[in-house]
Amino acid sequence: MGQFDGKIAIVTGASRGIGRAIAERLASHGATVVCVARGANADDTARAITAGGGKATAYAADVTDTAMVEALVKETVERHGRLDILVSNAGITRDQLMLRMKRSDWDEVLATNLTAAFTLCQAGLRPMIRQRAGRIVAISSVVGQMGNAGQANYAASKAGLIGFCKALAREVASRQVTVNVVAPGLVDTDMTRAITNSAKTDWAAQIPLGRLGSPADIAAAVGFLASDEASYITGQVLAVNGGMYM
Repeated sequence: MGQFDGKIAIVTGASRGIGRAIAERLASHGATVVCVARGANADDTARAITAGGGKATAYAADVTDTAMVEALVKETVERHGRLDILVSNAGITRDQLMLRMKRSDWDEVLATNLTAAFTLCQAGLRPMIRQRAGRIVAISSVVGQMGNAGQANYAASKAGLIGFCKALAREVASRQVTVNVVAPGLVDTDMTRAITNSAKTDWAAQIPLGRLGSPADIAAAVGFLASDEASYITGQVLAVNGGMYM
């Protein structure tokens, strides 16, 4: 028996890195996972899960498109009868120093990293409130807690996500829906591999545990917050950063 047997989960940004690890973690413990990404990007994740004996489907959606997000939740509930776990993970970067940052760089990052979480949660809450049960977990970042030069847009979006989830947690606690945040530090993903080696070395020097995190480290934290064991935890930020920010 898995801890998520019979549970239905939606994970956005599930095509790679942290999102894929989260989808695989939930599925490995019995959840049926709807893996969401643009186009056919989530197909590999869903195939890998089913090949390993888990239950998953891929769903093509742009999280910045409100109609697509609403359709995603509606079709998930119509197909499975419920929605138990919602993981808002999709995110992008458009790094640039403030004086050179284009308005489009700001708008795109806020739309994907923050506004999409609002849309997803607004749609996903309806079935959870009817059930009087649900788990929402949003993926923020250590950058949203401590800031980082060249990432004013990203930091604002990730800090905004923390405030958003704390407010939402207060609104829906009476319906037994919990809302929490996982704030990863520097994690070894495609996104961080684009950083220069010297910059990565500088960042790693700030991490007391002396290494980058792995997507599995983040997925484990999400798995805990989505479980029954975390039923008395809401409105919290679980920092998984190797001690980089305390």
